[in-house]
Amino acid sequence: MRSKTGLVTLLTDFGTQDEYVGVVKGVIATVNPNLQVIDLTHQIPPQDIEQARFCLMNAYPYFPEDTVHIAVVDPGVGSQRRAIAVQLESGFLVAPDNGLLSGVIGQNKVVGAVELTNSDYWHLKRPSNTFHARDIFAPVGAHLASGVNLKQLGKQIDLTSLVELDLPQYIVTDTAIQGCIQYIDRFGNLISNIPQKCLEEKNILVKVKELKLKVSNTYNDVNIGEVVALVGSHGWIEIAVNSGNAALNLNMKLGSTLELIEVNEPDR
Repeated sequence: MRSKTGLVTLLTDFGTQDEYVGVVKGVIATVNPNLQVIDLTHQIPPQDIEQARFCLMNAYPYFPEDTVHIAVVDPGVGSQRRAIAVQLESGFLVAPDNGLLSGVIGQNKVVGAVELTNSDYWHLKRPSNTFHARDIFAPVGAHLASGVNLKQLGKQIDLTSLVELDLPQYIVTDTAIQGCIQYIDRFGNLISNIPQKCLEEKNILVKVKELKLKVSNTYNDVNIGEVVALVGSHGWIEIAVNSGNAALNLNMKLGSTLELIEVNEPDR
């Protein structure tokens, strides 16, 4: 149960205005200055575990095996929530046990998990109650990426006890597939919770607000300023505006609904 890549990723809601991200990287370098550190993002909206979950889930498959992913969006910092490290068949996760990891865990086999109780691998024996990213998660992730065995980091935990987020799932009815918006990117693209597989080979329209949209291949399949439905690079059905902002244009937000409806005749 050792990482062999020497590669660490960071995902937080810290932004870049303050020193927090730099300090976390400094702690990692203090453990092992030879580790490679890649920033996934530090622009998760503050305390938004659901958005962090989505970003980590979609980034995870694009990294080498044994990469250590440190993810810290932690509104419960200093409370009784657990700090954990998880080993998957293809990598490692270090994070608060608040559901942030549930997207990745739902798509990958978990080999083992520990609660981070061994303070020998912390930055401080008595960590700050407000900055566990610095004092626990960063040093533990660095030690893990340097070859420390997962079991040395703390006590094993029951995998069924890991926290999962209770997020809406798409619903299949006799007449439609009903879903909702699970993520909005910086372009204002509305990414639904309906996967590409739901399109199958049927003649499907995407119903959103008063619009019924054919599923296109690219943003440029419609004129500038028009709304388009397509499958994004992440594999989810997405609503966008060509060279515009769909969230603003359609006045939609996280949780807003949409449907896939089957039509008997090709749209003309």
